[in-house]
Amino acid sequence: MPTQTPAASGSDSASGSKAGRNLPAAIGVGLALGVGIIATLLFVPKLWYGIIAVAFAIAIWEVTKRLRDGGYDVPFIPMLVGGQAIIWSSWPWGQAGVLVAFVTTVLVCMVWKLLGQGISNAPENYLRDLAVAVFVLTWLPVLATFGASMVLQDNGAARVATLMVVVVCSDVGGFAAGVLFGKHPMAPAISPKKSWEGLGGSLLVGTVGAIGCVYFLVDNHWWIGLILGPVLVVCATLGDLVESQVKRDLGIKDMGSLLPGHGGIMDRLDSLLPSAFVVWAVLSALA
Repeated sequence: MPTQTPAASGSDSASGSKAGRNLPAAIGVGLALGVGIIATLLFVPKLWYGIIAVAFAIAIWEVTKRLRDGGYDVPFIPMLVGGQAIIWSSWPWGQAGVLVAFVTTVLVCMVWKLLGQGISNAPENYLRDLAVAVFVLTWLPVLATFGASMVLQDNGAARVATLMVVVVCSDVGGFAAGVLFGKHPMAPAISPKKSWEGLGGSLLVGTVGAIGCVYFLVDNHWWIGLILGPVLVVCATLGDLVESQVKRDLGIKDMGSLLPGHGGIMDRLDSLLPSAFVVWAVLSALA
Protein backbone atom coordinates (compact mmCIF):
# COMPACT_ATOMS: atom_id res chain seq x y z
CA MET A 1 0.00 0.00 0.00
CA PRO A 2 1.25 3.43 -0.84
CA THR A 3 2.82 6.26 1.07
CA GLN A 4 4.76 4.48 3.79
CA THR A 5 7.04 6.53 5.98
CA PRO A 6 9.97 4.88 7.76
CA ALA A 7 9.83 6.96 10.89
CA ALA A 8 6.56 5.46 12.05
CA SER A 9 7.04 1.88 11.04
CA GLY A 10 8.31 0.53 14.31
CA SER A 11 11.15 -1.97 14.50
CA ASP A 12 12.85 -3.25 11.34
CA SER A 13 13.33 -7.00 11.31
CA ALA A 14 15.82 -8.89 9.18
CA SER A 15 13.08 -10.06 6.88
CA GLY A 16 11.18 -6.78 6.99
CA SER A 17 11.67 -3.33 5.60
CA LYS A 18 11.57 0.26 6.71
CA ALA A 19 7.91 0.19 5.78
CA GLY A 20 7.18 -2.31 8.53
CA ARG A 21 6.32 -5.42 6.52
CA ASN A 22 7.98 -8.55 5.21
CA LEU A 23 9.20 -7.10 1.93
CA PRO A 24 10.52 -10.31 0.25
CA ALA A 25 7.25 -12.12 0.98
CA ALA A 26 5.22 -9.12 -0.16
CA ILE A 27 7.14 -8.90 -3.44
CA GLY A 28 6.88 -12.63 -4.08
CA VAL A 29 3.13 -12.74 -3.45
CA GLY A 30 2.62 -9.55 -5.48
CA LEU A 31 4.52 -10.96 -8.46
CA ALA A 32 2.60 -14.24 -8.33
CA LEU A 33 -0.73 -12.41 -8.25
CA GLY A 34 0.39 -10.10 -11.05
CA VAL A 35 1.45 -12.96 -13.33
CA GLY A 36 -1.84 -14.75 -12.71
CA ILE A 37 -3.88 -11.64 -13.52
CA ILE A 38 -1.90 -10.89 -16.68
CA ALA A 39 -2.29 -14.48 -17.91
CA THR A 40 -6.03 -14.35 -17.25
CA LEU A 41 -6.50 -11.06 -19.11
CA LEU A 42 -4.42 -12.26 -22.07
CA PHE A 43 -5.89 -15.72 -22.57
CA VAL A 44 -9.27 -16.04 -20.78
CA PRO A 45 -10.42 -12.51 -19.92
CA LYS A 46 -13.94 -13.51 -18.88
CA LEU A 47 -12.43 -15.70 -16.16
CA TRP A 48 -11.79 -12.35 -14.48
CA TYR A 49 -15.36 -12.50 -13.19
CA GLY A 50 -14.64 -15.77 -11.43
CA ILE A 51 -11.48 -14.39 -9.87
CA ILE A 52 -13.36 -11.33 -8.59
CA ALA A 53 -16.18 -13.49 -7.20
CA VAL A 54 -13.80 -15.79 -5.29
CA ALA A 55 -11.68 -12.92 -4.00
CA PHE A 56 -14.68 -11.07 -2.64
CA ALA A 57 -16.23 -14.15 -1.10
CA ILE A 58 -13.01 -14.46 0.91
CA ALA A 59 -12.95 -10.72 1.62
CA ILE A 60 -16.52 -10.76 2.98
CA TRP A 61 -15.63 -13.74 5.17
CA GLU A 62 -12.54 -11.90 6.48
CA VAL A 63 -14.40 -8.67 7.20
CA THR A 64 -17.47 -10.27 8.79
CA LYS A 65 -15.27 -12.47 10.98
CA ARG A 66 -13.33 -9.44 12.20
CA LEU A 67 -16.56 -7.51 12.76
CA ARG A 68 -18.06 -10.36 14.78
CA ASP A 69 -14.88 -10.62 16.83
CA GLY A 70 -15.31 -6.89 17.48
CA GLY A 71 -18.88 -7.31 18.72
CA TYR A 72 -20.84 -6.54 15.53
CA ASP A 73 -23.42 -9.25 14.78
CA VAL A 74 -23.59 -8.85 11.00
CA PRO A 75 -25.53 -11.48 8.98
CA PHE A 76 -22.77 -13.47 7.26
CA ILE A 77 -24.80 -15.83 5.05
CA PRO A 78 -27.02 -13.15 3.42
CA MET A 79 -23.97 -10.96 2.90
CA LEU A 80 -21.97 -13.79 1.33
CA VAL A 81 -24.75 -14.99 -0.98
CA GLY A 82 -25.94 -11.47 -1.71
CA GLY A 83 -22.41 -10.32 -2.43
CA GLN A 84 -22.08 -13.00 -5.09
CA ALA A 85 -25.46 -12.04 -6.55
CA ILE A 86 -24.38 -8.38 -6.72
CA ILE A 87 -21.16 -9.24 -8.57
CA TRP A 88 -22.59 -11.79 -11.01
CA SER A 89 -25.73 -9.76 -11.81
CA SER A 90 -23.54 -7.09 -13.40
CA TRP A 91 -22.59 -9.50 -16.21
CA PRO A 92 -25.99 -9.85 -17.94
CA TRP A 93 -27.79 -6.79 -16.55
CA GLY A 94 -25.11 -4.17 -15.90
CA GLN A 95 -25.52 -1.58 -13.17
CA ALA A 96 -29.31 -2.05 -13.12
CA GLY A 97 -28.75 -5.67 -12.10
CA VAL A 98 -26.29 -4.54 -9.42
CA LEU A 99 -28.87 -2.16 -7.95
CA VAL A 100 -31.61 -4.81 -7.85
CA ALA A 101 -29.29 -7.39 -6.27
CA PHE A 102 -27.99 -4.86 -3.73
CA VAL A 103 -31.47 -3.75 -2.63
CA THR A 104 -32.64 -7.37 -2.43
CA THR A 105 -29.64 -8.28 -0.27
CA VAL A 106 -30.26 -5.34 2.07
CA LEU A 107 -33.92 -6.37 2.46
CA VAL A 108 -32.90 -9.95 3.25
CA CYS A 109 -30.39 -8.68 5.82
CA MET A 110 -33.10 -6.55 7.43
CA VAL A 111 -35.41 -9.53 7.85
CA TRP A 112 -32.57 -11.90 8.80
CA LYS A 113 -31.47 -9.63 11.63
CA LEU A 114 -35.07 -9.03 12.73
CA LEU A 115 -35.99 -12.71 12.97
CA GLY A 116 -32.57 -14.16 13.77
CA GLN A 117 -33.46 -14.88 17.40
CA GLY A 118 -37.07 -15.76 16.78
CA ILE A 119 -40.08 -13.53 16.24
CA SER A 120 -40.75 -13.25 19.98
CA ASN A 121 -37.28 -11.89 20.79
CA ALA A 122 -36.17 -8.36 19.91
CA PRO A 123 -32.69 -8.25 18.33
CA GLU A 124 -29.98 -6.24 20.08
CA ASN A 125 -28.13 -3.41 18.28
CA TYR A 126 -30.37 -3.91 15.26
CA LEU A 127 -29.83 -0.51 13.66
CA ARG A 128 -26.06 -0.47 14.30
CA ASP A 129 -25.41 -3.97 12.95
CA LEU A 130 -27.65 -3.46 9.92
CA ALA A 131 -25.92 -0.17 9.08
CA VAL A 132 -22.54 -1.90 9.23
CA ALA A 133 -23.82 -4.68 6.95
CA VAL A 134 -25.04 -2.14 4.37
CA PHE A 135 -21.68 -0.35 4.57
CA VAL A 136 -19.77 -3.60 3.93
CA LEU A 137 -22.02 -4.55 0.99
CA THR A 138 -21.44 -1.13 -0.58
CA TRP A 139 -17.72 -1.14 0.20
CA LEU A 140 -16.99 -4.63 -1.15
CA PRO A 141 -19.27 -6.23 -3.78
CA VAL A 142 -20.86 -3.04 -5.15
CA LEU A 143 -17.51 -1.35 -5.79
CA ALA A 144 -16.12 -4.68 -7.05
CA THR A 145 -18.68 -4.76 -9.86
CA PHE A 146 -17.00 -1.78 -11.54
CA GLY A 147 -13.71 -3.67 -11.73
CA ALA A 148 -15.42 -6.84 -12.91
CA SER A 149 -17.70 -5.33 -15.55
CA MET A 150 -14.88 -3.42 -17.25
CA VAL A 151 -13.69 -6.68 -18.79
CA LEU A 152 -16.92 -6.84 -20.82
CA GLN A 153 -16.39 -3.41 -22.40
CA ASP A 154 -14.62 -2.76 -25.69
CA ASN A 155 -10.92 -3.42 -25.14
CA GLY A 156 -11.98 -4.54 -21.66
CA ALA A 157 -8.87 -6.54 -20.79
CA ALA A 158 -6.74 -3.46 -21.44
CA ARG A 159 -8.99 -1.38 -19.19
CA VAL A 160 -8.66 -3.87 -16.34
CA ALA A 161 -4.90 -4.01 -16.95
CA THR A 162 -4.84 -0.20 -16.71
CA LEU A 163 -6.51 -0.40 -13.31
CA MET A 164 -4.00 -2.93 -12.01
CA VAL A 165 -0.90 -1.27 -13.51
CA VAL A 166 -1.74 2.24 -12.28
CA VAL A 167 -2.48 0.99 -8.76
CA VAL A 168 0.86 -0.84 -8.74
CA CYS A 169 2.61 2.30 -10.01
CA SER A 170 0.97 4.30 -7.25
CA ASP A 171 2.05 1.72 -4.66
CA VAL A 172 5.63 1.58 -5.92
CA GLY A 173 5.99 5.35 -6.20
CA GLY A 174 4.50 5.89 -2.77
CA PHE A 175 6.60 3.18 -1.15
CA ALA A 176 9.86 4.42 -2.65
CA ALA A 177 9.24 8.10 -1.91
CA GLY A 178 7.99 7.33 1.58
CA VAL A 179 11.00 5.21 2.49
CA LEU A 180 13.54 7.58 0.92
CA PHE A 181 12.06 10.96 1.77
CA GLY A 182 9.10 10.45 4.11
CA LYS A 183 9.31 12.91 7.02
CA HIS A 184 5.88 14.52 7.23
CA PRO A 185 3.05 12.18 8.30
CA MET A 186 -0.10 12.67 6.27
CA ALA A 187 -2.72 11.20 8.62
CA PRO A 188 -0.90 10.11 11.79
CA ALA A 189 -4.09 9.53 13.76
CA ILE A 190 -5.36 7.05 11.15
CA SER A 191 -2.29 5.57 9.45
CA PRO A 192 1.04 6.78 10.87
CA LYS A 193 3.05 5.07 8.11
CA LYS A 194 1.74 7.41 5.40
CA SER A 195 3.61 10.57 4.49
CA TRP A 196 3.01 13.54 2.22
CA GLU A 197 6.25 12.71 0.43
CA GLY A 198 4.91 9.23 -0.24
CA LEU A 199 1.70 10.69 -1.65
CA GLY A 200 3.80 12.87 -3.96
CA GLY A 201 5.65 9.78 -5.19
CA SER A 202 2.34 8.00 -5.78
CA LEU A 203 1.00 10.96 -7.76
CA LEU A 204 4.12 11.17 -9.92
CA VAL A 205 4.57 7.49 -10.75
CA GLY A 206 0.83 6.76 -10.84
CA THR A 207 0.18 9.56 -13.33
CA VAL A 208 3.07 8.49 -15.57
CA GLY A 209 1.72 4.93 -15.47
CA ALA A 210 -1.81 6.13 -16.29
CA ILE A 211 -0.63 8.14 -19.29
CA GLY A 212 1.33 5.16 -20.61
CA CYS A 213 -1.54 2.71 -20.08
CA VAL A 214 -4.18 4.91 -21.69
CA TYR A 215 -1.97 5.64 -24.71
CA PHE A 216 -0.42 2.21 -25.29
CA LEU A 217 -2.96 -0.26 -23.82
CA VAL A 218 -6.33 1.44 -24.20
CA ASP A 219 -5.14 3.13 -27.43
CA ASN A 220 -6.64 6.51 -26.64
CA HIS A 221 -5.61 10.11 -25.97
CA TRP A 222 -2.68 10.47 -23.56
CA TRP A 223 -4.33 13.40 -21.74
CA ILE A 224 -7.00 11.04 -20.41
CA GLY A 225 -4.24 9.43 -18.36
CA LEU A 226 -3.29 12.88 -17.07
CA ILE A 227 -6.78 13.09 -15.57
CA LEU A 228 -7.05 9.45 -14.55
CA GLY A 229 -3.73 9.21 -12.71
CA PRO A 230 -4.15 11.88 -10.00
CA VAL A 231 -7.83 11.08 -9.40
CA LEU A 232 -7.06 7.37 -9.03
CA VAL A 233 -4.12 7.96 -6.69
CA VAL A 234 -6.12 10.25 -4.40
CA CYS A 235 -9.09 7.85 -4.30
CA ALA A 236 -6.82 4.84 -3.75
CA THR A 237 -5.11 6.61 -0.85
CA LEU A 238 -8.45 7.54 0.68
CA GLY A 239 -9.63 3.94 0.25
CA ASP A 240 -6.52 2.78 2.08
CA LEU A 241 -7.25 5.24 4.89
CA VAL A 242 -10.85 4.02 5.15
CA GLU A 243 -9.69 0.46 5.76
CA SER A 244 -7.03 1.71 8.19
CA GLN A 245 -9.71 3.48 10.22
CA VAL A 246 -11.96 0.40 10.17
CA LYS A 247 -9.07 -1.70 11.46
CA ARG A 248 -8.27 0.95 14.06
CA ASP A 249 -11.87 0.86 15.28
CA LEU A 250 -11.66 -2.93 15.54
CA GLY A 251 -8.22 -2.84 17.18
CA ILE A 252 -6.54 -5.09 14.59
CA LYS A 253 -3.48 -4.83 12.33
CA ASP A 254 -4.70 -6.88 9.33
CA MET A 255 -8.05 -8.20 8.14
CA GLY A 256 -6.53 -11.64 7.63
CA SER A 257 -3.34 -13.61 7.11
CA LEU A 258 -3.90 -15.42 3.81
CA LEU A 259 -1.25 -13.46 1.84
CA PRO A 260 2.24 -13.42 3.43
CA GLY A 261 3.65 -9.91 3.61
CA HIS A 262 0.27 -8.37 2.80
CA GLY A 263 -2.20 -9.63 5.40
CA GLY A 264 -5.57 -10.79 4.13
CA ILE A 265 -7.28 -10.52 0.76
CA MET A 266 -9.07 -7.39 1.96
CA ASP A 267 -5.74 -5.78 2.86
CA ARG A 268 -4.86 -5.82 -0.86
CA LEU A 269 -8.29 -4.75 -2.09
CA ASP A 270 -8.73 -1.59 -0.02
CA SER A 271 -7.14 0.79 -2.54
CA LEU A 272 -8.32 -1.21 -5.58
CA LEU A 273 -12.01 -0.79 -4.74
CA PRO A 274 -12.35 2.98 -5.21
CA SER A 275 -9.74 2.80 -7.99
CA ALA A 276 -11.96 0.38 -9.94
CA PHE A 277 -14.81 2.88 -9.86
CA VAL A 278 -12.50 5.71 -10.93
CA VAL A 279 -11.09 3.79 -13.91
CA TRP A 280 -14.56 2.63 -14.96
CA ALA A 281 -16.00 6.15 -14.69
CA VAL A 282 -13.14 8.05 -16.36
CA LEU A 283 -12.64 5.62 -19.22
CA SER A 284 -16.39 5.21 -19.77
CA ALA A 285 -16.81 8.98 -19.95
CA LEU A 286 -13.69 9.96 -21.91
CA ALA A 287 -12.41 6.88 -23.75
